[in-house]
Amino acid sequence: MLARKAFFSFTGINDPTKHRDYNEWHQLDHRPENLALPGVVWGERWVHSPDCAALATNSGTSVDATQYINLYWYREPYEQSIKEWQDLAEIAFQWGRRPDVAWTTRPLMGFFSVVKGYAHPRVLVGADVLPFRPTRGVYVTLTQLLEPHHPDTDALLAWYDRERIPQIVDLPGVAGAWTFASDSTTLDPRWQSTPGSVTFDPIEGPDRGTFRVHVYFLDGDPIDAAKAIATLPAHDNVHNERALFAGPLRTIIPWQWDWFD
Repeated sequence: MLARKAFFSFTGINDPTKHRDYNEWHQLDHRPENLALPGVVWGERWVHSPDCAALATNSGTSVDATQYINLYWYREPYEQSIKEWQDLAEIAFQWGRRPDVAWTTRPLMGFFSVVKGYAHPRVLVGADVLPFRPTRGVYVTLTQLLEPHHPDTDALLAWYDRERIPQIVDLPGVAGAWTFASDSTTLDPRWQSTPGSVTFDPIEGPDRGTFRVHVYFLDGDPIDAAKAIATLPAHDNVHNERALFAGPLRTIIPWQWDWFD
């Protein structure tokens, strides 16, 4: 498996004049510094541009404000890798290179266990290669499991693994997928932020597995993929799952940051 642990940040910009500044900082400063860490396998960020947002599922929660999604993968020993990653966030603030603190809201941040990868046979590479492979974007779903370890939940997760995810991966323009289960997130009922911290401070507790993320890697246009996914039938028994986010996002091309102008 490519990695056992990953980090997600669902981010919105609270000042609409700062999108270009945010993207310049993230793509040319923050992300390169993180990718240079020995414990980071890979990291990428995608934009939920207005045309993508028009096709997204809204949940009436803070997650609806998501405009960017960031994903990092960590090498073993992941405890050390995550600690070095958190330390970089703090030292970057001390360098005066964390302007995002004033511009961003993060309706969801957190660490996730990496569950499983899927690659369509036509792409030839395995699932571990998908994050490194060029894409035109991704389709991301975030759901909340109301009873994460109920027997009905096991049946639901089996349906995703054996039916729904293969159905989506088989659609034109979909290269593959990865699934993730939450360890500790800002949406967990028992989580509290640590005063003075500029990064995410996880807690251990009974909320593990409450949130699931599916990331579908796209060769085709994200809008076309979203329309095709919308035609697939839902699971018959959805009472134990709440959709918080589902929608397409575009790959970010350096210096082409005009989606919100």
